[in-house]
Amino acid sequence: MKAPFRFAVAFLLAAWSGGAAPVANASQPPGRIEFVRPALTGRVVDNANLLTPEQEARLTGRLAALERRTTDQLIVVTLPSLGGLTIEAVGLDLGNGWRIGQRGKDNGVLLIVAPNERRVRIEVGYGLEAILTDARAAAIIEAIVPAFHHGRFPEGIEVGTQAIVATLVAHQGEPRRRQR
Repeated sequence: MKAPFRFAVAFLLAAWSGGAAPVANASQPPGRIEFVRPALTGRVVDNANLLTPEQEARLTGRLAALERRTTDQLIVVTLPSLGGLTIEAVGLDLGNGWRIGQRGKDNGVLLIVAPNERRVRIEVGYGLEAILTDARAAAIIEAIVPAFHHGRFPEGIEVGTQAIVATLVAHQGEPRRRQR
């Protein structure tokens, strides 16, 4: 995970509550950002404590196998708070700060879950935008959200991870970048 992660056009935000986008903390001074990027501790960064150690180990194994097979890097991150930022801003910060994907391939993907703000997002590196298109990512998020509606976060994360992995493996060897 050494290369900079350049993001394609910001992708999809889903609010499984059907409500409005989150707003900054009213007690927060204007311009103050409370979000602090967590450390990249592995392929699964479960800072919201949504997964058991067994679930995290299973996901980590699946993500390592994906990387061995395709060189694509998928990181699952759960956050207890977005710190008053949008999930888009947090996704860009994480992807660029953690340098997800390989240098020159830009083949990183983040699955971000912020349960307290009821947000989920798939952030896709430029190198995978022709494979993990906006439409495919939207379909994956639509498959995740029903589990989240019922508080079954591990199930939703599993569904999303499986779908992303299946998409990347199924399209292995195909051109990865959109023509500009």
